[in-house]
Amino acid sequence: MGHGHGHGVPSASGRYVPRLVAALAIGIAFLALEVVVGILTGSLALISDAAHMLTDVFGLGLALTAIILARRSGPTYRRTFGFYRAEVLAALGNALLLFGVAGYVLIEAIGRISDPPPVPGLPVLLTALAGLVANLAAFVLLRSGAKESLNVRGAYLEVLADLIGSVGVLASGAIILTTGWRYADPLIGVAIGLFVLPRTAKLAGRALRILFQHAPAEVDVERIETALADLTGVRDVHDIHVWTLTSGMEVASAHLVVDPSAEPAEVLTQAQNLLAEAYHIQHATLQVEPAESAKRCEELSW
Repeated sequence: MGHGHGHGVPSASGRYVPRLVAALAIGIAFLALEVVVGILTGSLALISDAAHMLTDVFGLGLALTAIILARRSGPTYRRTFGFYRAEVLAALGNALLLFGVAGYVLIEAIGRISDPPPVPGLPVLLTALAGLVANLAAFVLLRSGAKESLNVRGAYLEVLADLIGSVGVLASGAIILTTGWRYADPLIGVAIGLFVLPRTAKLAGRALRILFQHAPAEVDVERIETALADLTGVRDVHDIHVWTLTSGMEVASAHLVVDPSAEPAEVLTQAQNLLAEAYHIQHATLQVEPAESAKRCEELSW
């Protein structure tokens, strides 16, 4: 049995902790303002944006907790992969929150369309402007991390949804202030909900893909199997698995059947280098076995 390079590496999310903390502080400050003004004015667009901001605050806190847990509770003999998956669970939790908020806004907006209540435009406009500035700051803080970490991406998508929401609320306030058209508020509330849903579904799908231990979307496992089989001295490849532990941490395992004349250590080194250099899989558990040992694998029921 041979192991690839390194037992474990810090998650890609770790270096974004200060940015997450800053985004969380911005979220808490603006949430307080938006809740007060939303309740006083009765604006559905503003209340929906406040609900999104609440999920932001909760989601950012969840993301931070997951990162800290993953960093401080490394692999042990009982938890051989530590708590790295906590970040994926946090991303899924954020997706569920966003689904709930978007659903609430859609249902509430549909109920209001038949008889939209009067909403004062100026307080909504000013609050939305403040929210736009706050969300832009958080958006810039999290944008780069969203490309590397699924957990940070979950928080980033919530901030993006709020950024779009702030633009919508800003438009709603401007329309109400200039024309007095009461339908602007519930219709923009619906638009915000519809914008959030497909992005949330994509985030949830990525998190579930990891939790079900499916191969990463960008990895062609059949191609990896062929490449390993083409290595000098390798006769057959079976029991190959590729999965993601958490963002930026791909893992693989495989059995390599070798010719009697092959040197197992050389085959192992070739395979490790191939996976690391061509497919960026640094952690691989590879079993190099003679043909007679491979028969046992054929007898397994799964």
